[in-house]
Amino acid sequence: MACYNTSMAEERLQKIIARAGVCSRRAAEELIRAGRVSVDGEPATIGDKADAERQRIEVDGRPLELPEDHHYLILYKPRGVITSLDDEKGRRDVGDLLRGYPRRVFPVGRLDRDSEGLLLLTDDGGLAAKLLHPRYHVVKRYLVSVRGPLRNAGLKKLAEGVELEDGRTLPAGVRLLERTATVTRFYIDLYEGRNRQIRRMCESLGYRVSRLKRIKFGTLELGDLQPGRWRRLRPGEVQRLREEIRGARRGLRRFERGGG
Repeated sequence: MACYNTSMAEERLQKIIARAGVCSRRAAEELIRAGRVSVDGEPATIGDKADAERQRIEVDGRPLELPEDHHYLILYKPRGVITSLDDEKGRRDVGDLLRGYPRRVFPVGRLDRDSEGLLLLTDDGGLAAKLLHPRYHVVKRYLVSVRGPLRNAGLKKLAEGVELEDGRTLPAGVRLLERTATVTRFYIDLYEGRNRQIRRMCESLGYRVSRLKRIKFGTLELGDLQPGRWRRLRPGEVQRLREEIRGARRGLRRFERGGG
């Protein structure tokens, strides 16, 4: 284990690595476990802290560079595109859409290959971790189309939660938009993010999703952004995301103290 000087500026290594935009905190932990991270020439271990301003942190032998400011992008991921910066199978991915962008940014969460819509990308690992943490229940809104007429009883089950192989889903907000003999369209607001969750929820009721589009993530909305296009977030949009996290944290503290 590496020995470091005590400093008020010390942070856990995985947090520093995420803040540098190398990868997520969880992926950073794997880098540390694999012996690919060092501090002042000494191999790092899980739980180690460091001062990024005073100490030399290396990943795979390369010095870690913290950005002076963070970048935040919103991108409309089209159907058929993989939520990856470099797909190992050579399929079209998000990295292709961002080719030439000067900063390496990472997707916050995922959209499966057949889904489309709003994808947030950033090199701010701290904010990304909070937005994805189930503790804060950041809302994600989707426009869903299923084949056939999904009746009110089915919509109610989706809203109340359904049993999946990995446990019962949390209550969700559901609003019907259109129902015909061939298709049902509705909004669903999720406060958690499991793999292929909406598709599995609908399949548990005997319905197949024909189109799935994310139109909102926290306070961010897709708006009129076109498929395959992206833009940088405005400072006010980033601030509202941070305020949402702070508001959720205050609410959790009140709940934990028994304040309702």
